[in-house]
Amino acid sequence: MAPRRNGLGKGIDSLIPPTPKKRTETEKTVVKTAPKEETTANTEKKEEAVINGEQKVKITLVEPNREQPRKDFDEDSLLELADSIKQYGVLQPLLVTKKDDYYEIIAGERRWRAAKLAGVKEVPVIIKDYTNQEIVEISLIENIQRENLNPIEEAMAYKRLLEEFSLKQDEVAERVSKSRTAVTNSMRLLKLGDRIQQMIVDDMISTGHARALLAIDDDEQRFILANKIFDEKLSVRETEKLIKSIKNPKKQAAKPKQETDQFIYDNLIEKMKGAIGTKVNIAPKTKGKGKIEIEYYSEEELERIFDLIMSTQEA
Repeated sequence: MAPRRNGLGKGIDSLIPPTPKKRTETEKTVVKTAPKEETTANTEKKEEAVINGEQKVKITLVEPNREQPRKDFDEDSLLELADSIKQYGVLQPLLVTKKDDYYEIIAGERRWRAAKLAGVKEVPVIIKDYTNQEIVEISLIENIQRENLNPIEEAMAYKRLLEEFSLKQDEVAERVSKSRTAVTNSMRLLKLGDRIQQMIVDDMISTGHARALLAIDDDEQRFILANKIFDEKLSVRETEKLIKSIKNPKKQAAKPKQETDQFIYDNLIEKMKGAIGTKVNIAPKTKGKGKIEIEYYSEEELERIFDLIMSTQEA
């Protein structure tokens, strides 16, 4: 099993150092007696920010991570956050890693996007040096904790951890604080076709509907059913019953066959009643067997029926 990285699986907050206590008078004195370029208020503030692990950089030097799990950002939500940033600034620093000539976002792309909309020139950042695997894990953890990922984005992130970094499902589950079953069920959604996956992203069907559709092997039939679910607003339970009826068509066809047989029996009963002149009933059993019941209401009628049957035999 791969060794567990510090902080991973415990939440994104554990990756960002807490704000330290206020500096003592001694520390302040040291700063004040430092060389001239460090004695200005701006320099002291900058030094304190660096000591805290946070510093400001030009927003033009910050770029999103192209491999970040989250791809969709709600425009209305971004505009609301941009309005807040205009009033109060970016309250939580972005977590970034240093590249050749820019900083790549590990966590905080939504804040970065909103800050650009707000016209902010500089953003607070915390610079960390992580491996590619750690960056994927941190991005995934942050988005899952904040419920930012749609089900397909989450499944794709799990798949990348499994395939690109050769992790096992229980290792992935441990890192993101999920059960192995939850990770497995999430990744099963990727077995569905692109059209159905997009319906999940667009909230046209739920993950419960999607998992029910996995019982159908043919992708085209799945897509037809997915549209039926959306059009008719079927619940997950109704969807499961529908799919069960499709998977077991013979059981559903039994009733129409019985109705056809009864129609034949009724027709025979009417013909026999007309020939004999009294009430007749056919009682079918299994394998084509059964019995015919002929009613009579007097001895004379019994003799008449007997003579009628015997006359057909003589003929």
